[in-house]
Amino acid sequence: MQTQNAMQETVCGISFAEKARIFSHDYLKCCVYISAFDKPQHLFTKKLYSELISASQLLENLLDFHGAKNNSEWYLYRELTAAVRHLSIASYSQKHILNRLVFYDLPDSAAFEKKGEAALDFLTKILVKMTPVILDEARRLNIPVPTECFDPADFPGIVSGEMLEYDIDDVSKYRQKKHIVKIATEFLEIVRTFDQFGFYKPYDRKEMQAIVPDNVNEVEIRRFEMLVHNLQSGFDTYVIHGGFKKGDRRLKAFRSFFSVVFHLLQMTGRLLHFYERHLHEAGYKDTYKKVQNQLSSLVDPDALLDCTINYSLCYVCYFLTTGRDLARKILNENMEHSSIKVGIPVKLGFHCRPSLLVAKIVQLYGGEVELCVGKDRFDASSVLDIQYAGGKIQKENVTQVVFKGDTRALEDINILAGVNYGEDIKGKGVPLPNKLKYLE
Repeated sequence: MQTQNAMQETVCGISFAEKARIFSHDYLKCCVYISAFDKPQHLFTKKLYSELISASQLLENLLDFHGAKNNSEWYLYRELTAAVRHLSIASYSQKHILNRLVFYDLPDSAAFEKKGEAALDFLTKILVKMTPVILDEARRLNIPVPTECFDPADFPGIVSGEMLEYDIDDVSKYRQKKHIVKIATEFLEIVRTFDQFGFYKPYDRKEMQAIVPDNVNEVEIRRFEMLVHNLQSGFDTYVIHGGFKKGDRRLKAFRSFFSVVFHLLQMTGRLLHFYERHLHEAGYKDTYKKVQNQLSSLVDPDALLDCTINYSLCYVCYFLTTGRDLARKILNENMEHSSIKVGIPVKLGFHCRPSLLVAKIVQLYGGEVELCVGKDRFDASSVLDIQYAGGKIQKENVTQVVFKGDTRALEDINILAGVNYGEDIKGKGVPLPNKLKYLE
């Protein structure tokens, strides 16, 4: 007990200044390493980013614990440390994408690679620009700057010319259709939800400032990041355990879409956090505004938004929508098919409301469902198609129709038909069963 108490007294007895020196050492050593080269961009590897991330996080935690956010002497040093952490995490994600791009089976990869390299170069130049300011601020605070320096050999790149032998077969026994169906369905739901943002064209400065952070912000993007991460995790756990070289190429191409989207969202979340927290809203205190202006001189807020919106989020949208067709094909090949025979909506037939409810059910599950009227087939995910069918049904006095396709959707359509498609004989809406509450 005495030994433990003595250790606690020793640890707590270290002054804040000494702890700041200890926790700044590796962080400042990285800064010295970066500032020592005329063109340091080529020295940035995933290992260097990783060192910057871990060292800056430890230092930021120390500074926050001791109240640096509320101290005018230490606030700038703390903000620079946070900036390095978030920019390094974003750069790490982009570097990972560029390293893995050769294994991804992605469309338009040449243009994407070129823009990705430009984005990484932009972020790297910010880190390079920050290092002398960080070192000067450390000296002002009487934090010793390390005299020893890292060597380029300390930060080798991930990529080499060698590949280990593929001697573990990635065969179909690892694939389970229910998991493939679940993942494809969730991917399609993410595409549908993300589509509301509509990043299909470049935004100008005023448009970007108008949507960030009111419509597009760190919280919203982090939510999508977690959803896509869950897809990738589920895929790697239940569908394919191996790598990218062998096995079912279409499944692995499918994984590439949500993998690259996941890493782009990681990057986007960090850049939005940095913009919202450190460049956009600095608070009303003079110290906060002064530091915000200093950071803005190092990081152009508009250029950061351009990288975030017009590169990262535009390609998130592009790869989600481009992967949609493949997801649908994979879903329809693996889902369970069946058919049901149900009555038509009593009195009013397939007018707007019942057509919309049926289409919503089919769209939710994502698999193909056909509405069969005699020999004619109609797309049950389309309100217009169902209404076209409704005209034929009314003309030919049909009383029952057949739905064929995704068993999951058919189960809900059957429930819906059981309550006359959610309306009474006068066309007024009635409460839906609990299973169909998502339609309300």
